[in-house]
Amino acid sequence: MATHKILVIDDSNVIRNMVREMLPKGNFEVLEAKDGMQGLNLIRQERPTLIMLDFLLPKLSGYEVFQNIQASPELVSIPLVLMSGRKEEVTEKLQEPFEYFEFVQKPFDQKELIEAIKAAMAKAKRRPVVAPTAVPAPVSTAEGGDIQALHDKIAKMQAEIDGLKKQVSQILAFVKQKLK
Repeated sequence: MATHKILVIDDSNVIRNMVREMLPKGNFEVLEAKDGMQGLNLIRQERPTLIMLDFLLPKLSGYEVFQNIQASPELVSIPLVLMSGRKEEVTEKLQEPFEYFEFVQKPFDQKELIEAIKAAMAKAKRRPVVAPTAVPAPVSTAEGGDIQALHDKIAKMQAEIDGLKKQVSQILAFVKQKLK
């Protein structure tokens, strides 16, 4: 059974198949989406270990998917590789250097893909984790219940983030082992 889910969001069947074939054989489950809307739904449903995202997509652009990921605390820690044949369209909307995700220019070969995946994993690890802040002074009972619920959610998300970090380190170790 596959322990790592890699989601490839690209409107080109050729690119999706190429990425699938270039990945090292092993315990990977490759999920595919042909447009941004389907991709975003799969990200939310499946919580992949890595996302490969084309920048130009139908229904919901890669940029819009990227913005949704960045706005979601539970998704932002997933390593991300943006793919495009025209880097200038990416840099028009997202300024370099790309601090928390990696970019790979199409067409790419297996070596470039693996390097981009490794870099995305390393960058995702460097992303600061928003730690829960100290509990503020007591508030009214109704608000206190809401605040406690938020603290519970934060604790749950932190546990999910820690689990994702562990998965990313396992993938990185696996990729390094396969490249030896």
